[in-house]
Amino acid sequence: MKKAVFRTGSGAENGRESTMSTVFITGAVTNTGFGVARKFASEGWDVVITSRSREKVEKAAIDLRAEYPGINVSGYQFDLVLEDNTVNESRIAEIFADLDRRNVFVDCVVLNAANLGIRQQIFKNPLSDFINVINTNVVADYAIIQEAAKRMVEKKRGSVVFINSNTAYRAIPDRIAYSTSKSAQLGMMRALALDLGKYNIRVNAVLPGMIKTDRWQNNYNDCRHALSCYPPLGDAADFSDIAEGVWYFAAHAPFTTGAELAIDGGNMIQLYPIVDKET
Repeated sequence: MKKAVFRTGSGAENGRESTMSTVFITGAVTNTGFGVARKFASEGWDVVITSRSREKVEKAAIDLRAEYPGINVSGYQFDLVLEDNTVNESRIAEIFADLDRRNVFVDCVVLNAANLGIRQQIFKNPLSDFINVINTNVVADYAIIQEAAKRMVEKKRGSVVFINSNTAYRAIPDRIAYSTSKSAQLGMMRALALDLGKYNIRVNAVLPGMIKTDRWQNNYNDCRHALSCYPPLGDAADFSDIAEGVWYFAAHAPFTTGAELAIDGGNMIQLYPIVDKET
């Protein structure tokens, strides 16, 4: 498979370590991931984005650079999990080695990419489908954190933020692997927060509910009629809502680690929503 890297900007490109902070975001070319990238760029951070699609990562990098002149934008194309269902360890190591070569230190890792595991049914889907979700949402995240944390230890600082889900606590139909992966992710978050705390590396998670992604706009899997679209605060979340939570952990919570922040409009606190019959 062809490997691609797309870069714009200066500073680190010329062999000088950037004086700006840098965020590394997986799955950051559309929807929530791109919203998080825009938030950090708007705050003056350099941005590293990843995607499975070379075309999308190049376009997203160009768009970010055009909207926020002066920041360094790097884009890497790669698959988290390979066709044989194994985690793409070599590519992850290669990307961080390239960042080292360019004197780019990642201050914050945001783990957004995920296999949503939609319509996976216990009696119909093969075990390989379940494994792919777990490897994409848990094991690949661990491999990325492992590479980033090696560098953070040297600097004695760093932040990791998981884009988790309230489905870690509230199951939904035909999403066994996804809910399992998100529960496991929170366990990993807490364990990493404990082990990495002594190096001043913080690890936290935001837990969105329904978000107005392309899937929501297109009503894929009838998600616009899901009861999670009717939280106490009303409506589904925008990308900016999730981005603000990630930004809080990265920039405004220096003494917070192992924490969960639900950004679901209060969906998890209600026993059931009150839905207007006219809706």
